[in-house]
Amino acid sequence: MRIGIMGAGGIGSVVGGLLSKGGHDVTLVDQWPEHVNKIKADGLMVETREGEHLTHPRAIHLHELQLETVPFDAAFIAVKSYDTEWATTMMLNYVDPDHGIFVDFQNGINDERMAAIAGVERSLACIITISAAVYEPGRGIRTDVNSPGFKIAEHDGSDTPRARQLVEVMNAVERSEFSNDLWGERWSKLMVNCMNNALSGVSGYGTAEVRTEADTRRIGIQLGAEVARVANAQGKHLHPVLGLSPEAVIDAAEGRNVEEVEDMLLETARKAGAGGVPSFGQDVRKGRRTEIDYLNGYVSDMGRKVGVPTPFNDKIVEIVHDLGIHFTGDKRHIQPLVDMLP
Repeated sequence: MRIGIMGAGGIGSVVGGLLSKGGHDVTLVDQWPEHVNKIKADGLMVETREGEHLTHPRAIHLHELQLETVPFDAAFIAVKSYDTEWATTMMLNYVDPDHGIFVDFQNGINDERMAAIAGVERSLACIITISAAVYEPGRGIRTDVNSPGFKIAEHDGSDTPRARQLVEVMNAVERSEFSNDLWGERWSKLMVNCMNNALSGVSGYGTAEVRTEADTRRIGIQLGAEVARVANAQGKHLHPVLGLSPEAVIDAAEGRNVEEVEDMLLETARKAGAGGVPSFGQDVRKGRRTEIDYLNGYVSDMGRKVGVPTPFNDKIVEIVHDLGIHFTGDKRHIQPLVDMLP
């Protein structure tokens, strides 16, 4: 499989590097000149808990995509949610028109937006549970030990040879699974993202700290429960993610079995590692636009449509909008959420 990865951030770099190490034909396409040039010159170093791996995927600048004459068998869309449309459109002419596939490798629920451009018949999804980052050119870091790391799904839930093939491909990065329930998996992962990502950016905490500090852990439970309630109202079947049961998160938010859920969160903090920072937190630290409207904001919007209150998600969206783009995470920013805790 000849794979083009649009976006060489944390996930794109770790996946691309380890796939290349596993013998796959990988081309990274990115808009960060220093990163692309470093990979071209010296290779891509991928750091994991087990050690460092010097890998050699191809890397090209956006403007060099026009020089690709051999079509890709698969395009992995690994950009920020707000870049989904242009990134998918840009890859259209470089993916095999007859058998090529597009795979959504993003946080949030962007599958339908990608499929509207690529065609649903050519679209698959990858639900990601690993954590990764790029802080300097030419080096990708995987910060966790989560397994399975990926779930591959068709939009209609069908079990297809191409989905099974992609599972085998992704096994080169981390143990992967096939799922017959894309939308349940997406909402379950969205629950975890909404419990952690924006809280990290606003507070300045890393992944583990968000789950070990009492206030952010309790806020996270309320955020996650709202996501699960909105998903349930839409008839979505939710799945455990990172050992977290959505039903248990709802129970904890309502004062039942709180200790059980807090213990699970502490275990996920251990697996996340001391150096892990979710993508939202990384964006804040780099002074970049965040994905708030595609994570917690998406939940708020859907909650209004189905008549489910989402006060904690509404408030964190309001906080991030008020702070703007260039702000420094500080635990004082979460005080309005602390004040809302039951």
